[in-house]
Amino acid sequence: MNISDKLSLSRVLLAPVIFCLYFAHEFFPGLEKIAIIVIIPILTVAELTDYFDGHMARKLNIVSDFGKIFDPLADVLLNLTLFLCFVLSGYMPAIIFLLILYREFGINFLRLMAIKKGIAIGARKGGKVKTCLYFAAGAMSLLIEIFIRFEAFSEGTIHTFKIANLVLYCLTLVASYFSFLDYGLYFKKILSSERK
Repeated sequence: MNISDKLSLSRVLLAPVIFCLYFAHEFFPGLEKIAIIVIIPILTVAELTDYFDGHMARKLNIVSDFGKIFDPLADVLLNLTLFLCFVLSGYMPAIIFLLILYREFGINFLRLMAIKKGIAIGARKGGKVKTCLYFAAGAMSLLIEIFIRFEAFSEGTIHTFKIANLVLYCLTLVASYFSFLDYGLYFKKILSSERK
């Protein structure tokens, strides 16, 4: 496992840590504020590894088929863990989470089919846009949770934030399926060129 893959692995390991911190106050009352604040630097580090693993792989010329599969898997585990936190908190509708879960399983299926054909599908531009929206929607939910735990705004203002967050989640869902279509068409194109 090279340095790029280790950076990806760090996201896999940090995902359950973030989940436990998010709900720590339910088992240890009084940790509401400190636990949510501790999540911020941990999540920042996790998101930065997403940039640096690819950057290091290209810079050191250590791009591998394993890395092309493991990197997006690490992203999915981190994102779905965060989204589950926000579903349980009521920020993200369960149906949107379920549809995104289906999308991620669908992408993994395509990747496995590609591997069977000897092809490793790396990240596509549509997937990167989707990832940015995942981050934006998740970051907004985290911010709302911080506002609530610190009682920073009135209920009316928090409600407005939640509506805006819901719109962002809807856009995220649409982008995720456009990305899925892009991957599907790309895979089909590769298969067609292989047959020629």
